[in-house]
Amino acid sequence: MGHEFEAIDTAEVDATPEQLWDAIATGPGIDSWFMGRNEVDGGTGGVVRSAFGSYRPEYRIREWDPLEKLVYGSDPEPDGRRIAYEFLIEGRDGGSSVIRCVTSGFLPGDDWEEEFEAMQAGGALFFRTLVEYVTHFAGRTAVPVTAFGPPVGDWDAAFTQLGWALGLTARPAEGDRVRVNGREGVVYAVNSQTVGVRTPDAMFRFLRGFHGPMVVAHHVFTPGADAEAEEKAWSDWLNRVYG
Repeated sequence: MGHEFEAIDTAEVDATPEQLWDAIATGPGIDSWFMGRNEVDGGTGGVVRSAFGSYRPEYRIREWDPLEKLVYGSDPEPDGRRIAYEFLIEGRDGGSSVIRCVTSGFLPGDDWEEEFEAMQAGGALFFRTLVEYVTHFAGRTAVPVTAFGPPVGDWDAAFTQLGWALGLTARPAEGDRVRVNGREGVVYAVNSQTVGVRTPDAMFRFLRGFHGPMVVAHHVFTPGADAEAEEKAWSDWLNRVYG
C-alpha cells in the first residue's frame, strides 16, 4: 500500500534571514546541522547532493527564493518512493526570524511504519539541531562526523548505556548536564530514537540506526578538526560502549 506523509516544524529563532539562508542553502551550512557531507548547486533547477555513509541522494531544487523560500526533493523512484523539503523564512523585527520546514513524500510497501517512525525521529532531531546551530553557532562552519557502531539488540538498554557513557545514571533526558570525552555539555534534544548534546565547540548526536547499529552524526566546530581522525575515534568509542 505505502504511505503518504507530511511533517511540519516551525520555530522562532534569534537569527537573521541571511543566517538562516546560509544554513539551509549552502553546503557548509547544511554540513553544520543536517547529516553527512553536502553540496549545493544553487538556483532553480540546481541540485542538493548529500553523502551519509553509503547513502548518497540527490535532490532537484524546485524553488529558490533567497532569504525567503527553498524547495528541493528527489525524483520519484519506480516504486513511488520520494521525499521533498520546503523551507520558509520570515524575518521579524529585532533580528529574529521564523523558520518553517515541511517534509513530505511517499514510502512504498506494507512495512513502511518502522521506516516512517525512524524518519520522524530523525527529522525532529535535525530540525532541532538547525535551531541550535543558528542560535549558538551562526557564522561558524562544522566538520560533519559520521560513524557506525556494532549491532544493537535492546534499544532501551542501549540508550541507558549511552547515559552511563555520558556520566549519567539513566537514559539521557533533555536538559541533563553531561560530559562527552571530557567536554561539558547539555542534552538539547531527546526522542525515542535520538539524543543530541551541545557543547561550546560541537553538537554530538546519537541515533538508532535503521538497520541495527547506534550511529553518531556529529558537528565539530573546532578549527582544524580532522574528519577522518574524528570518525576513527568515534568508531572506537562506539565499539567500546556497545562492543
